[in-house]
Amino acid sequence: MHEHLTTDCEEKKSVMFNSTSSDTLDLLLSNTSSLQTGGAVAVYKDSFFNALTKNIVAMLVWLTLSIINGSMVHTFLRHSLFYENPRYIMFIGMVINDALQLSLVTALYVGSYIFRKIHASVCCLLIMTAVLTTRSTPLILAGMAVERYIAICFPLHYSQMCTVPRTLLLIYIILILTATPPITDFLITIVKEPPSFFHTSIFCDHSLLFRDRSIYYKNCVFDGTYLSFVALTLLYTYCKIMLTARAASTSLVSVKRARNTVLLHGVQLLLCMLAFVVPSLQAALISLFPHLSLEIRYIFFLVVYIIPRFLSPVIYGFRDEQFRKYWTRYLACRSSFRVRPVVMKVNLQGKEQHQ
Repeated sequence: MHEHLTTDCEEKKSVMFNSTSSDTLDLLLSNTSSLQTGGAVAVYKDSFFNALTKNIVAMLVWLTLSIINGSMVHTFLRHSLFYENPRYIMFIGMVINDALQLSLVTALYVGSYIFRKIHASVCCLLIMTAVLTTRSTPLILAGMAVERYIAICFPLHYSQMCTVPRTLLLIYIILILTATPPITDFLITIVKEPPSFFHTSIFCDHSLLFRDRSIYYKNCVFDGTYLSFVALTLLYTYCKIMLTARAASTSLVSVKRARNTVLLHGVQLLLCMLAFVVPSLQAALISLFPHLSLEIRYIFFLVVYIIPRFLSPVIYGFRDEQFRKYWTRYLACRSSFRVRPVVMKVNLQGKEQHQ
């Protein structure tokens, strides 16, 4: 890591926003860090080897998860028992949302090393979509928890209460709710900024794109409200399922699995809420260990954006027996399809040699 001293006003402005912003994207997707030293700003930059290593790891994780998610979507679409079941519809919505979010965040992270600045309009599209997918995850978790609650506590009414049209309507409502904050951010920026702003090139992060202070306060209110709603929903459904399990005369496996599933949803929610705790914690760690600032940013990037993406395949891909059966069958067919032509080619060559 090389240490550079610069007094460039634009760099100071970028550093100031990155260090004070509460938006996690600002803090985690930057490939530089800074420390005020007297009259100059010390900017720490990754060496070529560190930058290359971090980007290779990020791309490999993205590729691995994309393959896993793609195989799950393919399994879901090939069997009607999945896309006619509200439970699996919610699950595949989570998988697609996670895949899109991971792709956007990885693109922003790698792009910050390749392009110092990009067109503001392109940055606006990327940031708004990334924010939408990030905020959709907790609400989808709440919907999935409510579905398990109805299945366990109201099994006789499940088929009437949880239908495919209602599930699709819930997903549309979630998209509308989570699209509202970034759209209002965009509208406020249109009103506050000159028309030429979206034709300029900027370093792509939320605080430099949506600079009005009212946007920050608006998002704090929205995030606090909807995260509290999701947390209360998960707590309520978990407690109800626990009471149902205790009231059951026998130890039902389905009740236990539903309880564990909602508990894992709670773990996912806690990981999602890290996005709102990370800025303060990261700033404190960077102030204590300024020379490790880039490594601290990278670790939080992995913890906040990468690790939670592994939980969806674990919760349903591996724990759900029915989905696992079809998913592993699909993976086995794909691997045998790749091996079979090689085996046939070897057999043909052996026959030719004998002849």
